[in-house]
Amino acid sequence: MTTTTDDFLAAARSSKAWPFQEAQRLAKRLKDGKDAPVLFETGYGPSGLPHIGTFQEVLRTTLVRRAYEALTGGAPTRLVAFSDDLDGLRKVPDNVPNREMLSKHLGKPLSRIPDPFGSHESFAHHNNARLREFLDRFGFDYEFVSSSERYNSGAFDEGIRKVLKGFDAIMEIMLPTLGEERRKTYSPIMPISPTTGAVLQVPIEVVDAQGGVIRFTDEDGQAVEQSALGGRAKCQWKVDWAMRWVELGVDYEMYGKDLTDSGVQSGRIARVLGGRKPEGLIYELFLDARGEKISKSKGNGLSIEEWLQYGSEESLGFYIFANPKSAKQLHAGVIPKAIDDYWQFREKLPEQELDKQLGNPVWHLLRANAAVDGPDAPGAGDKLPVPFSLLLNLVGVLGAEGSREAVWSYLANYIEDADPAAHPALDLLVDKALAYNRDFVAPTLVKRAPTPGEAEALRALDAELAAVPPDMAAEDLQTIVYEIGKREEFGFASLRDWFQALYQTLLGSAQGPRMGSFIALYGIEPTRKLIAEALDRA
Repeated sequence: MTTTTDDFLAAARSSKAWPFQEAQRLAKRLKDGKDAPVLFETGYGPSGLPHIGTFQEVLRTTLVRRAYEALTGGAPTRLVAFSDDLDGLRKVPDNVPNREMLSKHLGKPLSRIPDPFGSHESFAHHNNARLREFLDRFGFDYEFVSSSERYNSGAFDEGIRKVLKGFDAIMEIMLPTLGEERRKTYSPIMPISPTTGAVLQVPIEVVDAQGGVIRFTDEDGQAVEQSALGGRAKCQWKVDWAMRWVELGVDYEMYGKDLTDSGVQSGRIARVLGGRKPEGLIYELFLDARGEKISKSKGNGLSIEEWLQYGSEESLGFYIFANPKSAKQLHAGVIPKAIDDYWQFREKLPEQELDKQLGNPVWHLLRANAAVDGPDAPGAGDKLPVPFSLLLNLVGVLGAEGSREAVWSYLANYIEDADPAAHPALDLLVDKALAYNRDFVAPTLVKRAPTPGEAEALRALDAELAAVPPDMAAEDLQTIVYEIGKREEFGFASLRDWFQALYQTLLGSAQGPRMGSFIALYGIEPTRKLIAEALDRA
């Protein structure tokens, strides 16, 4: 049945998928329209390199952006990636060269500190370049905005004037949230020292709000009266966030649960400045394999580079898509299932009713990098010839003989045109399977000896395999395995016990694939060899 534009818009406006739920709230907020494109923002602190948290925030924001475009029939939108690169360097990162040099610049704006890597004009410029390379790698459609450029050029001067005019009201919001010592030094505006160039955490006096003139005590103890405009001061973090929302006209920004209180206070400050807090989603943070909060200093998480060593970009997006308000464990063990689930959802997408399509994570992911008219998702229905889990089992039994060439030679048993060039997505996953097996599977594989009953069942299976043609279909092979497991003389309480015996004695793992599919992929004679090796251990 052909889907009309009206059908699609109606489905988008009532969809329960979280990107559409967010987009529906935003559309309600903007029901009277907006002359400029709707602005989505995601922020970044360039004191470190981009990481998986950066990816998930930009991806999720992009998904809401595309959902908003869909349910509004193509309303114009923008996505800004904002770098807070006028912020002062508070500590020297552990993962950079020339740390001693950086330590001499503590407190100075990141955009006015030499690049420890020696490749850009400042530390911030280096990390900003990495951020843009990172976002470009994944094909995000965004505009990069630098805090330093905005402050230095005077583009934020009007925002600073508003902060100075609302100085007392902002202090009333912030002071109750601070400890006694911090209250003594807090100011919504942080001047930049004319002598040392450091971003100062000192009290200030507003001399002329409209003119932007402030007075403060410099690091040498001298009273200084200077302009706060043109990059000679910057707003304190929560004030800066609010000022940015108001001056840029941000309509939507999501952030982590750890910034919940900051969001509340910045929202109140935005009202003082004559604006309002954007719509947004507060998402849960990632957990490690033990359910503990991921910490950069502990190194207990999974970096984006590590995920992409063992899994695909699509699988990462798929894993991140699920309910953002629910904490997720981020470790290597979740990668294989994420890969297979992604491709299963992608394959069944065209067969689903429209409302189910709009709730399918892959529908959103396939449309993330470009505005798409109508309900179609490019690439919907594509199928992976071999599940990743089956690839892992194949690589596992190949052991030391495992290589790309060996895997592809076995794939010829299972798929037509077994040429890497004809199946680029599968070819990518062959490399991922080899890496995953090497680092996580092979060290844990232990093939146990079969029990007497299991050994008899294995002999029966071997006899059946000896009599079938080498190209027997996977489903027919599965039937043979299934029937042997049902025979009472072998003593299996359930078919599950039989399959577990096969996994543990032939593959060395606690779980595994449909055995018919595995035998078809690995080959009948190689499978009989596995059986013979298992019987030798009996």
